[in-house]
Amino acid sequence: MERIYLDNNATTIVDPAVRDTMEPFYCHMYGNPNSLHLFGIEVRPYLHQAMEQLYSGIGASDADDIIINSCATEGNNTVILGFYFNLLKDTRKKHIITTQLEHPCVRESCRFLERHGVKVTYLAPDRDGLITAKMVKDAITDQTALVSVMWANNETGIILPIEEISKVCKEQGVYLHSDAVQAIGKVKVDLQKVRVDFLTFSAHKFHGPKGVGGLYIRDGLNLPPLLHGGEQMGGHRAGTVNVAGTVAMGKAIELANASLDFENREVRRLRDKLEDALLKNADVLVVGKRELRTPNTLYVSIRGVEGESMIWDLNQNGIAASTGSACASESLEASPILTAIGADRELAHTGVRFSLSRFTTEKEIDITIEVANKAIERLRQLSTSY
Repeated sequence: MERIYLDNNATTIVDPAVRDTMEPFYCHMYGNPNSLHLFGIEVRPYLHQAMEQLYSGIGASDADDIIINSCATEGNNTVILGFYFNLLKDTRKKHIITTQLEHPCVRESCRFLERHGVKVTYLAPDRDGLITAKMVKDAITDQTALVSVMWANNETGIILPIEEISKVCKEQGVYLHSDAVQAIGKVKVDLQKVRVDFLTFSAHKFHGPKGVGGLYIRDGLNLPPLLHGGEQMGGHRAGTVNVAGTVAMGKAIELANASLDFENREVRRLRDKLEDALLKNADVLVVGKRELRTPNTLYVSIRGVEGESMIWDLNQNGIAASTGSACASESLEASPILTAIGADRELAHTGVRFSLSRFTTEKEIDITIEVANKAIERLRQLSTSY
């Protein structure tokens, strides 16, 4: 049975070129870059090159900071909890604005702060799944310290208008954080053009390894470290730097940006082919207009077919997809995204996400179409509500 992977918003295969880049730093050049001896000194140029690739990859300026960490979950916690200790704890500004679309690591960090007296506004998306700049502007008060809005949604692929939101935040004197995990490698992320103050990303979402990510902090801003100990990363994040992971992440972001045209042409074409085939079935809803989504993502709701049942049928045929965020995959609750955009109770339990990559082939999509259509027919015959 052929194995077909269409869950790339959860994680991605490591690009072979990225794997080759990181391999020497396990058994040959394995020194701690903070050491003063040859073993530490010899790895530093590679670490510096990787940092240059990361700065270039997101359009950061030399004066900005990029903190290497374990993942975007750590980065998002650093920003949101850091704001509490830096600004919210001892001032009248005790208000954060975020959205109902955010990844659980953002939502749960905000809920944690609510237990400490912080007011959090969770903006609901419109019928297209969007959070608009006007929504953000209308929610800002004189107590608002931070706005946290993701760049692209992990379930639907919907790209949020971060540039317009950043202008509103700048006008209102409010800091802006964006979780860009699902944006890098799919759309252009240029922080010279889009003025966010804090930005987070994870290498494993753009064909780098798991366990390494980054936190961007704009020049002149500061956050207390989430991890205390040594003086690594300029004192921003204690712990020995993951040299192999950082080198790999630098290479991965370079390759991801070089592949953007391919993503927007070939990956989008395959995504649309799958989407068109599924829409030939009756009572199928695709969340988000094509032009508003990242080119690799299709989030579909099929009336009469529970999402978990569809995933089971696909998996039995070697096809990996998901019902949404992998971090919430054990929950059988209705999709918060489908609920937020106003889907009825039945549809809110039927969401299935297909997320492609530049390694997805036409043959794989053809097989998926055949298997999915058979699954829809079989599961609807078993349904008591369709």
